[in-house]
Amino acid sequence: MNEERTTPTRRDYLKGGSALLAGGVLTGCLGGSQGDSSTTEAESTADTTNGTSATSESTESGASSPYSVTMSPMGDVEFDAVPEDAFVVFPQYADMAVALGHGDAVNSVYVPEMSGKTMNTYYDRLDGVSFEWEGLPDPLAEGMSKEQLYSLDSDVHFVDPAYVSTQDNWDQSDLDDISSSVGPWFGNFYSGTNNGVPEGYSENYEFYSLWDLFGKVADVFQERERYQALQEIHANAISTIEENLPPKEERPTAVRVTMGQEQFYTYHLNKPGYWLADTRPLGANDAFSEEEWPSLWGTVDYETMLEADPDVILHLWGVAPDYYIDGVREKLQNHPVGSELSAVKNDRVFAAGMRYQGPIMNLFQLEMGAKQLYPDQFGEWPGYVPEEPYPEIPAEEQLFDRERLANVVNGEF
Repeated sequence: MNEERTTPTRRDYLKGGSALLAGGVLTGCLGGSQGDSSTTEAESTADTTNGTSATSESTESGASSPYSVTMSPMGDVEFDAVPEDAFVVFPQYADMAVALGHGDAVNSVYVPEMSGKTMNTYYDRLDGVSFEWEGLPDPLAEGMSKEQLYSLDSDVHFVDPAYVSTQDNWDQSDLDDISSSVGPWFGNFYSGTNNGVPEGYSENYEFYSLWDLFGKVADVFQERERYQALQEIHANAISTIEENLPPKEERPTAVRVTMGQEQFYTYHLNKPGYWLADTRPLGANDAFSEEEWPSLWGTVDYETMLEADPDVILHLWGVAPDYYIDGVREKLQNHPVGSELSAVKNDRVFAAGMRYQGPIMNLFQLEMGAKQLYPDQFGEWPGYVPEEPYPEIPAEEQLFDRERLANVVNGEF
């Protein structure tokens, strides 16, 4: 690869405003453990409504003058125009782009079939909303490469430079080169868990809620008005949940897992970070709440799961290919120990969504989880059928108005 790119492109006018800090190496893609501090959903709603969570110097959609958006760890990031091509790794940013009416700007996404099909499982219930994922490259399929970023020639890279610094064959000069020669970095990966920030970035790294992070992306696309309309839908859903939750002692015990070979990868429900933005507001009793795992997840065998014996099992990626919930249930039912689990006996093994959730995904996953955990309060979950759209929910049992959401995404505020 030619490391010194000298030929300017139409995107050379887009630049990152602040110098990036040097990054250390973090073993693996998703290393680190969960922290203790958190922004609650209610606090996030209040901050965003008051305009304090999205720090930018920008105007409304369609502005032609330069503007900047501020987010950790990049600092001030300057734009001369609204990005037309956006590099995306994890699908929360693709979902944000779709929600803001800029889904066609996305030029890459992690495991397109899994991400795209999951997103469209939800979008199929929103008139006029879809994500064209077929043909998009997976930026992590063979490791993130500078060659690919040069080839895509994106106006903005929605990925955290701190995360990129942990990838093979990336150093500070590479990060600076892409930012100055192609397009700026704009991402905050470690707010997913509020921990695990690599050396060189940790001192001044800030954590954001999902919806605060979404507000920053909205400012990149100059879509503050649309964002505020979407945030109002979310705030109303959170309010409905909070008003109807049963007392803590009456809530079920639950786990969120991915099933492996003779073990479960287990994840907490109520810890900080936007990866839990769909479970934390629901406040179920985490069957493994006392466990402190060295990474983002733990592993338990069938016997340990049976000892905990949660009332509800939420299986991550359960609406995605290769993880469809019917196959998960069948394996559990046919296992000598798994078949003894109360959740299996009582048919309370449910499809959960993705941790890499943006705002639209978050709304559907909040509703899905509320019904799975609290059918008496929010209505029975009808179940998910593989390859089918998100199930039909009676209007009176919906946590948010589909028509209103689709209208906002389609530009009708």
